Amino acid sequence: MKLSNKQKQFLKGQAHSLKPVVLLGSNGLTEGVLVEIQSALEIHELIKVKVPTDDRETKTLIFEAIIRETGAEKLQTIGHTLVLYRQSEEKKIQLPRN
Repeated sequence: MKLSNKQKQFLKGQAHSLKPVVLLGSNGLTEGVLVEIQSALEIHELIKVKVPTDDRETKTLIFEAIIRETGAEKLQTIGHTLVLYRQSEEKKIQLPRN
């Protein structure tokens, strides 16, 4: 699903007050963490994932892997936090028209 700029801005506004739902631990991106992210996306559609690492390259690789494995749309990254959106079957969040 491709989002328009207007839809992305709307979702960023919705995500502003959210707290990270998934926090990566010292083991990094494991299969269990990916399952949690998939589950959170199915339940909430719009989530934040926090990756506490100081290495920029590692952080970028983890962000890319999460996006690739979940099929979610990256809205933005803020520091150690990745904001993701993936529409579920129920379409809980009503997006504005293009």
